[in-house]
Amino acid sequence: MIEPLQTPKPIPQIGPGRSEVDQLGERIAELSAQIQAATYHLLTMIREFDEVSGWNTGFRSCAHWLNWRTGLNLGAAREKVRVAKALGELSQLSEAMRRGELSYSKVRALTRVATADNEAELLEFARAGTAAHVETLVRAWRRVDRLEESEKESHRYASRYFQAYTDEDGMVVLRARLDPEVGAAVLKALEEAEQVLYDKERETKDERGDGVPVGQRRADALGLVAESALASGLDKGTRGDRLQVVVHVDSQVLEDPSQPGVSMLEDGTDVSAETSRRLSCDAGKVVMQHDSEGKILDVGRRTRTIPTAIRRALTARDEDCQFPGCGLKYCEAHHLKHWANGGKTSLDNLVLLCRRHHRAVHEEGYQIEHASNGELRFLRPEGRDIPFVPPPPFLPGDPIRSLSTLLVEDGVSVDAATGFPRWVGGSLDLNWAIQGYRQL
Repeated sequence: MIEPLQTPKPIPQIGPGRSEVDQLGERIAELSAQIQAATYHLLTMIREFDEVSGWNTGFRSCAHWLNWRTGLNLGAAREKVRVAKALGELSQLSEAMRRGELSYSKVRALTRVATADNEAELLEFARAGTAAHVETLVRAWRRVDRLEESEKESHRYASRYFQAYTDEDGMVVLRARLDPEVGAAVLKALEEAEQVLYDKERETKDERGDGVPVGQRRADALGLVAESALASGLDKGTRGDRLQVVVHVDSQVLEDPSQPGVSMLEDGTDVSAETSRRLSCDAGKVVMQHDSEGKILDVGRRTRTIPTAIRRALTARDEDCQFPGCGLKYCEAHHLKHWANGGKTSLDNLVLLCRRHHRAVHEEGYQIEHASNGELRFLRPEGRDIPFVPPPPFLPGDPIRSLSTLLVEDGVSVDAATGFPRWVGGSLDLNWAIQGYRQL
């Protein structure tokens, strides 16, 4: 087993008689400890940058900004952000990494299971063992967590039931224990039905006095849900029909968002004119003509804003979201000049954008235009360009000396022994470690 309190083996110091290769090894160990301490500074800055949403300049997340700006792989960027956030809640692990005692590999693994209650014990283990030991412990720890969670979930699932019986007076009594997701669906349906009944009750409240008590209204709501399900045959229509979003918008609002007019969802919820313009960029369209009193005079046939052939050509040309640094595959087509303003539904007036960036262009003030060379130009709301390739970072002439200066200014002193594990060569007693640390 690994003994966390074991006195570390002394590290031979660089001195007379040491070979150049040995001295090179010691310098590697020292520089590695410096890099770990500097990585702590990097993670701290990432956490602060994420907390103030400094990445929110058209990017979907801090990880996407890191991927674009620093060249990190997106998966590695997500891990950096995750570890940075976790360290904000783990003061002891954070301080150990700041001093260069823990490598990023160890911290990355520990933050998957560490809490404020167990970080002290896990820190001792990490100081004693190698990165491989830490990874092994964390994998076993998470496996035990998953088994416990699975057992809990299986027990909870097995305990579900629904009971119904008729009371002495003929009333039906229901009692149920449901899965969390099933229960949430039932409660949501009851809330919707209850709201319908409440609205109807308000219309006749003057005639009915104080109205129906809440408990009785909920019972009525359950009946309404059952009747509605039976009336609809439980599931009529396709998935696309159930998921469609219907927007009612006046033509003058689509042409000019500053004009007065209707822009709302089918349930009456008001949405901005730009939201309607975004939704109508790439959607099915039905034109209804109304008279001055709002009565429907004519309903046109449903058409696609973008014909299928053009959509296929657009997808073949752009392949993914064209916003700098994105590249998401699931996209919507955006009209550079909106069709309501006379823009053509042609390839040179269309561009693929993911939903996040389509919203940024319509509702958040970002702009897309053609540059003089025919390429697309992306602009922030204040008019500054968003480059497709970020500018190169500044590198000092002597980065190692600059790193050493940074650590000294932060009060961190490292050498070749700083991150040296206390492992004395024995095998890892995983059962002892898991049982011992999880019971603390």
